[in-house]
Amino acid sequence: MITIVWKLIFVFIVSYLIGSIPTGYIIVKLLKGIDIRTVGSGSTGATNVKRVLGTKWFFTVMLIDALKGAISVLFAAKYFNFIDFIGLAPVIAALGAIIGHSKSVFLRFTGGKSVATGVGTLFALSLPIGIVVALVWGIITFFTKYVSLGSVIAISLAPILMNVFDQNIYYIWFSALCAIYVIIMHKENIKRLLEGKENKVRK
Repeated sequence: MITIVWKLIFVFIVSYLIGSIPTGYIIVKLLKGIDIRTVGSGSTGATNVKRVLGTKWFFTVMLIDALKGAISVLFAAKYFNFIDFIGLAPVIAALGAIIGHSKSVFLRFTGGKSVATGVGTLFALSLPIGIVVALVWGIITFFTKYVSLGSVIAISLAPILMNVFDQNIYYIWFSALCAIYVIIMHKENIKRLLEGKENKVRK
């Protein structure tokens, strides 16, 4: 039991470090020589990167951030292959990755809002659910032009979908925590949406 606990701690730390890799910060710093945290919303996520580098880098950063979440979960599943049935290790990894993305140790515990990384973890935990969440995000964002609205609604569907697809109880709890975490990270965006002041991803 003690060995398993230490292994879970190890998985969390490794996943946190993977999630902490500040993709948006690194790319903007390399290409523009500026700190992305001084621009727009101050987030290191894809939406803020778009303000500096355009649409191509928006999707590039989003993909890499999603891969951080997926790789963390797959690493945990591989590392814990002998007790995969409990489903706990992948969830611990997923939590580590999304916390790392928004509270990066490399950026003095600042970062993005963990949407792309969170969706990446969902893809790795359950491919059908990851696809549905990504599609909902894309459709809402495309038609409303609000990335924040698409993000909050899409990620909030995850725990419902986990129940519908009869997933492991750990996955259900994780998706609920992930949704709550993302909503908290978007509290200012939600306030601006209600006030009609939120920035659109395109005109």
